[in-house]
Amino acid sequence: METFNVVIADDHPIVLLGVRELVERDQRFRVVGEAVGSDELIKLLETRPVDLLITDFNMPAESPYGDGLKLVEYLTRHFPKVRVLVLTMISNPLILTRLQELGVLAVIQKNQLHDEIAAALKAIAKGSPVRWQTPAPTSVVNDGADLDERFSRLSPKEHEILRLFVQGQGVNDIARHLNRSAKTISTQKISAMRKLEVSSDQELLTYCIERNLFN
Repeated sequence: METFNVVIADDHPIVLLGVRELVERDQRFRVVGEAVGSDELIKLLETRPVDLLITDFNMPAESPYGDGLKLVEYLTRHFPKVRVLVLTMISNPLILTRLQELGVLAVIQKNQLHDEIAAALKAIAKGSPVRWQTPAPTSVVNDGADLDERFSRLSPKEHEILRLFVQGQGVNDIARHLNRSAKTISTQKISAMRKLEVSSDQELLTYCIERNLFN
């Protein structure tokens, strides 16, 4: 029986525990490492044979490897033989499409973690494609359809900038994190604010936090 070596990466211990338990139910999969940040994850991948990585999209961003799209791009470029499952609550179709273009095996929605991981592991063990669907946009407010439509206008770069902004990073911090100029980051942030129809940083934070957009 073929055995698959698995690494799990998430900065929430409860998620690590839950995913490990799901993976270890199938004897064909063996967890060989866990990481709570990007640095630790890269070291694991560099020092041991890994067949499958299950990683959160949002990770602590102090690492030069970053998180989000930046981290996934690094992983798929430097570890092309490692299959990647991404855990997230993100439903932005542009982000999901970009992850698909990068060669991610599947994106697993955290609110469907149990069923989707079990189905993904079963497909991997059989050598079958892992099926995943772009989730329908959701909102916690009454005029959600309009707000979701606005949010879907964001480009992947604008989405990444807002995600880091909500985490508490300023324009200069984001510029260093993404290896871009502060002027470029500021321009893209303003563009995102126009698309969301907000006029201040406070409105932007309120918009993102109240709608739980980056969990």
